[in-house]
Amino acid sequence: MSLNTLPLLFVNLGGEMVYILDQRLRAQNISAEKARRVMHDIVGTMLNRRFMEELFKPQELYSKKAVRTVFDRLAHASIMRLNAASMDKLYDLMTMAFKYQVSLCLRPNDILLTTLNHLDAILKFVEEIDIANEKARCCSCCLRWFSHFFEWTTITSQVEYVYELLIETYGSLSDGDFHLIRQTILNFFQDMHIRVSIFLKDKVQNSNGRFVIPTNGQVPHKTEVPGTIKYFDEKGSPTYSESFTPGSHFNDVQLEGSYDLHGPRRTNLGTNMYSASRIETTVSPAKTVVHSSDLETSAPNPLAKAQLDLLSSLLSVEPRQSENKTEFRLNLFNTDEEEEEASAGCSKLSDEEGSLVITIDASKVTKLQLVLFGKEKLSSM
Repeated sequence: MSLNTLPLLFVNLGGEMVYILDQRLRAQNISAEKARRVMHDIVGTMLNRRFMEELFKPQELYSKKAVRTVFDRLAHASIMRLNAASMDKLYDLMTMAFKYQVSLCLRPNDILLTTLNHLDAILKFVEEIDIANEKARCCSCCLRWFSHFFEWTTITSQVEYVYELLIETYGSLSDGDFHLIRQTILNFFQDMHIRVSIFLKDKVQNSNGRFVIPTNGQVPHKTEVPGTIKYFDEKGSPTYSESFTPGSHFNDVQLEGSYDLHGPRRTNLGTNMYSASRIETTVSPAKTVVHSSDLETSAPNPLAKAQLDLLSSLLSVEPRQSENKTEFRLNLFNTDEEEEEASAGCSKLSDEEGSLVITIDASKVTKLQLVLFGKEKLSSM
């Protein structure tokens, strides 16, 4: 297991969450002001500077339940509210999208380029938010509204700081290090085979939830296209070559992806697949059953609630009281009927499974996890 996997998993899943929420906010015609506040609060919380510094320290990958718990808190870091069924769907879409991207990486270090694509998109979102907020602050009639809803400091610098951490941590890793990171991520997703409509329609996912990996197309950078057999003498010098038909069409990559802040990534992995022409963000109704040890669908227990409140404290986010005038519910399903049906299924599954207990091995808890569970105060970090 690689000790440098957690930041990549967190940033990529966070990027997918931003894509999905942006699409659903538009689909439900949520007002521009509320949508900007949601994206501002979630991205600002997710990429909090002190939280990122702790996250990038070498440490073992969290359990599936712990990762899910963190994203439950992030999804509710603003005025938006999701019920259990919609939260399940959001997390399913996030995890399956990133699993597919990791599976398609031509080289292990393409995972970093995929991460940078996610971060590029997040940066574009927050830059648009900062511009909109600045225009609003110039309007005196909107000043009180936006001073209450938005922080006056830009979150663009937070995103750029994560760029620096990524390049500093992963920019000089060897191919072997990235191989280990890729293996660790795929092990994390190993038992997750959730069918997603957008993948099924594109025929890149089978009915059993497993992905279809293409056997043609681009080859990795600095790799020769199949179709030639070269012969060498005992001194290692080439003597002659033969050509053959590889059976599929291949093309080479002329230029390598850039790690620069605004550089070309040369890959579509990690870009937004929920564009205007690809608006469906649904999980197939006949979804593969997910083990209860992987995804928590019942109401949070007191220990989980305490952990989330402490995570909010770590990220400098005060737990908000419900305000009916500002909060709104976001539906990840096409209709309320679908959401109610899924909620009923979640409740039935929870009743059958009973209570779940989280066991913690204190000898292996990191400083960040100690903070999350209330054993260490932020001031001591």
